Amino acid sequence: MSAARGLRAVAWTAGAGGALTAAWLGLVTGAVPLDVGVGRRMRPLGPQTVDIAALRETVFDVVAHPYLGRTPRAMGEKLKVLERGSDLVLAEHYTPIAGGRLRAVTVETVRFTRPERIDFRLVRGPVPHVTESFVLEETGAGTRLVYLGELGTDLWRLGQWWGEAVAARWEATVATSLASVKSEAERRAAPRR
Repeated sequence: MSAARGLRAVAWTAGAGGALTAAWLGLVTGAVPLDVGVGRRMRPLGPQTVDIAALRETVFDVVAHPYLGRTPRAMGEKLKVLERGSDLVLAEHYTPIAGGRLRAVTVETVRFTRPERIDFRLVRGPVPHVTESFVLEETGAGTRLVYLGELGTDLWRLGQWWGEAVAARWEATVATSLASVKSEAERRAAPRR
């Protein structure tokens, strides 16, 4: 009898461990979003500011083109536009995680207000709420791109802990994107030789 109990305990533990692992992977990758609306905690994202030696219209076009135009093949591993309108798209964004062994998928609406702002709103992802904006301001030397946002999680302190972990990765990904936008906009603005 005790051997049978021992086997049941091992089976139950393995099953529970497998279920927890599957739930964790679903949450981390955004495949199983958790949005219970209880104990919501909000935290800011950013601000991150980048000064770009290019006209505001050029910077706007660099950000908007993969969404509103044809998405370059090189961005296929990062972005897939699911639905495209004249000033609003629904897009999947892909972010490698766990050293590239996994991929987090977020689905967001992206709204374009030419030439001064681009707004993102999370539809599905590893947290229940994210809103973000790229605000483009003209400066004497070009354009200042300011990134601002907020991230919300549920379940009080547990959600707050999860939000901090997600926000660190989220903001690092945004910083990489902003550096890429700066590089491409300045390349386009550089005088032709």
